[in-house]
Amino acid sequence: MQIVNKVIMLAMVVSDMPKAKEFYADKLGLKVVKDYRQDDDHWWVSVTFPEGGASITLTTYKENAKPGMMTLWFETSDIAAAHKELEDKDVKVNEIKDDLNGPGSGVKWFNLNDPDGNLVHVVQGK
Repeated sequence: MQIVNKVIMLAMVVSDMPKAKEFYADKLGLKVVKDYRQDDDHWWVSVTFPEGGASITLTTYKENAKPGMMTLWFETSDIAAAHKELEDKDVKVNEIKDDLNGPGSGVKWFNLNDPDGNLVHVVQGK
């Protein structure tokens, strides 16, 4: 028996929910599916791809985590277009490289940081 078979949600602590929400929804194009706020220290926003799948829950509830401690990997069908679109939205992106799986692998990717310093990788899909 396979104990677990898919990721359904990742949670990530953020320091400024409006900035985080803008980044993931407006800059990266994810869809806000839940926005629940008790107060500034207990605020959860879940974002997902328009087609569904695992969600990322942004939270101001710090518990045992600190903002900026997560690394995310996203796939794109057009690495050059994604890079340009993010630059056009004033997101500071690093150059496109072609060595994600080691020198000579040819797998194109670039990375950037979200407003809290979390590392975000964008990888060319097949």
